[in-house]
Amino acid sequence: MNLEQRIDVLTKLGNYCISEDPAWLAAQQRAHAENGWFTPEFIQLAIKQIANEFLQKDKLTAWARKYDLPTENPTPKTIGLTMAGNIPLVGFHDFLSIFMTGHRQLIKPSSRDNVLFRHLLQQLETYDPEIPSLVSFAERLNGCYAYIATGSNNSARYFDYYFAKYPHIIRRNRTSVAVLTGLETYEDLDGLADDVYQYFGLGCRNVTKLYVPEKYDFLSLLEAFRRYNYLADLAKYKNNYDYQLAILLLNKKYYMTNESILLVEAPSPFSAISVLNYEYYAPGEDPTPRLLGNPDIQCVVAQGQTHFGMAQRPGLADYADGVDTMQFLTGL
Repeated sequence: MNLEQRIDVLTKLGNYCISEDPAWLAAQQRAHAENGWFTPEFIQLAIKQIANEFLQKDKLTAWARKYDLPTENPTPKTIGLTMAGNIPLVGFHDFLSIFMTGHRQLIKPSSRDNVLFRHLLQQLETYDPEIPSLVSFAERLNGCYAYIATGSNNSARYFDYYFAKYPHIIRRNRTSVAVLTGLETYEDLDGLADDVYQYFGLGCRNVTKLYVPEKYDFLSLLEAFRRYNYLADLAKYKNNYDYQLAILLLNKKYYMTNESILLVEAPSPFSAISVLNYEYYAPGEDPTPRLLGNPDIQCVVAQGQTHFGMAQRPGLADYADGVDTMQFLTGL
């Protein structure tokens, strides 16, 4: 397939994503049945993000032009791709990057996200008979020229060991934070609610910690967050909330809540499901510069950085861990 053909089939897939095709809707239901964290609402959120930001012909064309992709890849390689499964279709961007650069790929999907992507690939195969020769699945990624693997800090150590002698991108645990000044509008705080609650906070682009000025008044923030209080009606989320609340009560630790999230003063940028950490900063201080250089942090939601409400709306050029996947692939 040449570049134009690849862009055309991806554009068709984008239209399919936002369709109400019965087989596609059934696949979404199966994905929810197999993973309770993949609610219909958040599956749809992920699908629309991919369709609107990744699979538009003009955006794909501009993306290809930025890297001066040739019409044909003269030396296609086989790339081994290990996908994560923390949020729906989280590995799609890596697949897309490999596909756009004209390489072949061997994919090991996550057991937690094993329905949606397989269905989309089956649909992609109906557009062009060459697809199966370019994209396939495997339980073991042997004999690949290069590897892209995403997992926890623990699994990343294994990836480092096994893939050390090959060109590779290995991604570890990351999270996102927000820096508030106290001058945010209600619209800012409403957008921040999306950054915190979407996907139950399980994504690396979800805000799991706030940096706030001393004597910050949390009342407006907790009120803005109330529109997500319905998540407390979901058993998996409520069980986590109740467990974390019990720990705080047993340890007699100060917390704030709006009945769907627990605000706790803590130094770590990582927080448990249903918990949002916070930390005060001194008057005149701006913690943003040091946060931008923190290897644990994916993005910083703040004035002049990632806009409030946009953390989970990455574009094609918003690469995980700040590593340019397209540059890596075109350099092979």
